[in-house]
Amino acid sequence: MKLAYWMYAGPAHIGTLRIASSFKNVHAIMHAPLGDDYFNVMRSMLERDRNFTPVTASIVDRHVLARGSQEKVINNIARKDKEEKPDLVILTPTCTSSILQEDLSNFVQRASLETESDVILADVNHYRVNELQASDRTLEQIVTFYIDKARKKKTLDLRKTIKPSVNIIGVLSLGFHHHHDLVDLKRLFNDLDIEINQIIPENASVSELSKLPKAWFNFVPYREAGLSTAEFLSKEFNMPFVNITPMGLLNIKSAVQRIQAILLQLNCHRNYDDYIDLQTKYVSQAAWFSRSIDCQNLTGKTAIVFGDSTHAAAMTKILVKEMGIHVLWSGTYCINDQKWFRSEVQELCEKIVITDDHNIIGDMIAKTEPNAIFGTQMERHIGKRLNIPCGVISSPVHIQNFPLSYKPFLGYEGTNQIADLIYNSFTLGMEDHLLDLFGGHDTTEFLTDTLSSGSCVQWSSEALKELTKIPGFVRGKVKRNTEKFASANNYNIISLEVMYEAKEKVSN
Repeated sequence: MKLAYWMYAGPAHIGTLRIASSFKNVHAIMHAPLGDDYFNVMRSMLERDRNFTPVTASIVDRHVLARGSQEKVINNIARKDKEEKPDLVILTPTCTSSILQEDLSNFVQRASLETESDVILADVNHYRVNELQASDRTLEQIVTFYIDKARKKKTLDLRKTIKPSVNIIGVLSLGFHHHHDLVDLKRLFNDLDIEINQIIPENASVSELSKLPKAWFNFVPYREAGLSTAEFLSKEFNMPFVNITPMGLLNIKSAVQRIQAILLQLNCHRNYDDYIDLQTKYVSQAAWFSRSIDCQNLTGKTAIVFGDSTHAAAMTKILVKEMGIHVLWSGTYCINDQKWFRSEVQELCEKIVITDDHNIIGDMIAKTEPNAIFGTQMERHIGKRLNIPCGVISSPVHIQNFPLSYKPFLGYEGTNQIADLIYNSFTLGMEDHLLDLFGGHDTTEFLTDTLSSGSCVQWSSEALKELTKIPGFVRGKVKRNTEKFASANNYNIISLEVMYEAKEKVSN
């Protein structure tokens, strides 16, 4: 738990609420003070979803602090049970209300005696885990609860489906392009002649969770949510699972081959080699495009990658192995998953960065000066300040990365989207150059707004005017190198003379 004005992953209760709001007819009650109850606004604004169950806030105010929360929390649970008739009510505190150290599990036990709905308390340590870890744990907790409930009632059906089938685990609200990815995942399994048994938690019913063991195997597209659930089902029912994200041609091939191997172990003989070859050659345009004359423009280009472990690792592999781009460094803010991340990218880049501090990332980008950035919303802001183009490939993101149009990152259609994103990110610099030449947008105002210098050197008006004549796609690098030269030589003001001297002595 820490105080910050920017976080790559939000507080734990957001992860729990994302899971609860993804299920059908599941109601979340958040035990929190005013100020923590912003989830409904965030969900409705970003996803533009017409139909979702809003979260109820059981507000902790001065009256509650004086009398205690028990009566208010229990009354709120009972009221929602009567009004909404949900299948499940899940109670979660926030990191703020957790400071009160109240016995919420006792509140839940008492409330469950008065409700027809199931009631559980989110089993999450709000001081030790973040949004992504909490979503993974909450999904596992809900699945475990209903599997155990079915066992007690002796309604657990362990008979496998007649045809090969799969559970897709981890598609949830506010996920990065999750709804678009799901369309392509459905298409992929349809092409492989594999039925979809369950998709959880997105639009799923908790009453159907007892049917999860009927599937032949589980598929986890994102490591951040769903992996613990797949491991639980593997331990309890010996269900194999695939956790290779089908992002990029190489990963798709590996995922399909892993599925083929699992089916073979289950005495179902399938050969998907022709399918992979057909999709790679004719459906996905990425393989052809990466060898085309257009992509020769990317020769010698450099990039950095940063995001959640799933997307950052996959994007690094795509850039290096499929597009032939040099990745200076690759990193993730998923510190808890760093071992897996390091194993995935250690042979693909010069350096691996594991941090959740955006200031460190900003300084590293400024020092390494890549031709393009592939990261989160924060890296896009950093790129704007440094005049370096950025393609967004991971949460956290803003509303423009919840498009109404169809833009998957997974599957064979996803490979086309990613190829476009990569190519267009690198060519944006030339677009700025043409805009400068033909009277486009005015970039003068933000020329001095960079992260790289850290020095106190000032630019004279004549030098700044000269700087505006330099093409936009190299202007930032020229400016930073000139500032470094001035600082090294103890110049407090960069005049035209200093600028020309730097040009002669430094390879700009």
